[in-house]
Amino acid sequence: MDTYLLKLYITGKTQRSDCAISNLRRICDEELSGKYQVVVIDVLEQPQLAENEKILATPTLIKELPPPVRRVIGDLSDSEKVLMGLDIQSVPRPAQ
Repeated sequence: MDTYLLKLYITGKTQRSDCAISNLRRICDEELSGKYQVVVIDVLEQPQLAENEKILATPTLIKELPPPVRRVIGDLSDSEKVLMGLDIQSVPRPAQ
């Protein structure tokens, strides 16, 4: 099982940024069973990183690993769209 590397680009400490962070953590906790690493990058604090990735809008989520690289723009409130957009399969949960 691969570990997912997810980078979330936000602009400052705003309600929209907080919503995207919260939604991403919820999706990861529910669907990726701890097999993920999330990096939150504030484009106001690190503009060069955003420029290197050609970030035009925030919030933008980039799945870097496992390949292929995928992007989703928005507050990530629609879990199904986020998973489909990032080409992420839910991690099976162990039978209880």
